[in-house]
Amino acid sequence: MAYETVKVRKVTGGCGVEVTGVDLKSMSNRQWDEVQRAFVENGVVFFRDQSLTPEEHIAFARRWGPIDVNRFFSAVAGHPEIAEVRKEPEQKTNIGGGWHTDHSYDIEPAMGSVLLARELPDEGGDTLFANMYRAFEALSPGLQRTLEGLRAVHGAAHIFGPKGVHKSNPESASRYGNDHLAGDDVLHPVVIRHPLSGRKALYVNPAFTLRFEDWSVEDSKPLLEHLYRHATRPEFTCRFNWQPGSIAFWDNRATWHYAANDYHGERRLMHRITVAGCPLQPATAH
Repeated sequence: MAYETVKVRKVTGGCGVEVTGVDLKSMSNRQWDEVQRAFVENGVVFFRDQSLTPEEHIAFARRWGPIDVNRFFSAVAGHPEIAEVRKEPEQKTNIGGGWHTDHSYDIEPAMGSVLLARELPDEGGDTLFANMYRAFEALSPGLQRTLEGLRAVHGAAHIFGPKGVHKSNPESASRYGNDHLAGDDVLHPVVIRHPLSGRKALYVNPAFTLRFEDWSVEDSKPLLEHLYRHATRPEFTCRFNWQPGSIAFWDNRATWHYAANDYHGERRLMHRITVAGCPLQPATAH
């Protein structure tokens, strides 16, 4: 079905669309309906030349659902709903510099994340996305059936907890806090029935998936690593080049993302709002 009130252009065959012809501060009801459809159909939508205040950023996110305040990230002053994604010129590590999906460590994982560019390096700092619908659909039928019968353990303590990897990185002190809130591990289906599209999607990720339920870490590792290599094949991915006023809104249930760390010596500041989700159902649920 064609789009009538906005323009939608695929970024690649694998993932993502740019939506133009819309001002996110003053969308008509028809435009809002079509932006929603583009999001559901494509997993990640990109907007250019949007001039949003923090209040307008929050208002746009709330159109999608309640805001899920990240308990680990430093927040923008005066706006606890907005997490800072920042790298200073002297810092070597960045935030999100590995394939992941946000909040899979929560019982009700985040629906989506709205990332807005505030300050950008002269070059570099792109974000890559991978399509978990395409990744699942390209697996062999036998492996699909095996995965549909599994659940996986997800957790945050190994990254954000008191003994997590951020504790060994002095650059993390200004970015993260509340290590005591890492919480218990959670279980999610390895293949979900997406709550909006109804399609099957692979739901594991390299950052927060620890192992399969009732499998040891050692037994889980070969299959998980195979899935991670498979899911980031170039034909499933896209790469977004940020410009002033750019916004990306991605579906955490249908995509992974990766922030390229290729702009050492320059500052990059992004504002992220996370939209709350719902419990995930296995692919066999109808």
